[in-house]
Amino acid sequence: MTTQEKLRLGVNIDHVATVRNARGGDTPDPLRAARIAEESGADGITAHLREDRRHISDADIEGLMNMLSVPLNFEMAATDEMQAIALRHKPHAVCIVPEKREERTTEGGLEVAREENKLAHFIAPLRDAGCRVSIFIAADKRQVDAAHRIGAEVIELHSGAYCDAHHEGRFDDRDRELEALRQMSTYAHDLGLEVHVGHGLTYETVQPVAAFPEARELNIGHFLIGEAIFRGLQPAMAEMRRLMDEARG
Repeated sequence: MTTQEKLRLGVNIDHVATVRNARGGDTPDPLRAARIAEESGADGITAHLREDRRHISDADIEGLMNMLSVPLNFEMAATDEMQAIALRHKPHAVCIVPEKREERTTEGGLEVAREENKLAHFIAPLRDAGCRVSIFIAADKRQVDAAHRIGAEVIELHSGAYCDAHHEGRFDDRDRELEALRQMSTYAHDLGLEVHVGHGLTYETVQPVAAFPEARELNIGHFLIGEAIFRGLQPAMAEMRRLMDEARG
């Protein structure tokens, strides 16, 4: 793999639905956001159907499956209900994430090492149905090894601790977290896993991660949707893509 290989940008539209649901009704429409993102060069769309349906709804997932020409990355908890929904729709990819009802956003990576047998059985039907299975994990060797053993094809490394440390001015912590992400990107790639990175990435934090030669995809949502309020989604995405490409080149 070379640093010249294009780094994909996946756009998470969850928080368009958050704004819609704050007031009720149909606007702003996350499907419209997905369409604009697709027309603006997104390589994929990510949507997390939570158990409590706090943002993305079942109807949103159905609509996305019907309209998208780019891949849908369906984020989901490891529950029977979500497995059944994924098996019904058969999205291009499913990303298994930890989920707690009291959290505002996904707070960390999935604990794969302690749930290895359960998760191996959980993802097997998804793989058999043709979905690419991704596991959302911390940059930790135990979790990477476990994700590999259970048969995941992709890992997505949680970049939230790195981004939080940067924006809070804890630069020693930031550098340690970045180094862990870098090392685990290399390690996972050497195992044969495809490496994605996501959570909390902004214009300030994206370039050091985008420079990882092993990274194939960045998934970015909340920041882009926030920027879209001020500059529009297409210009917000264009600036993110510029920064990613600059780091890659």
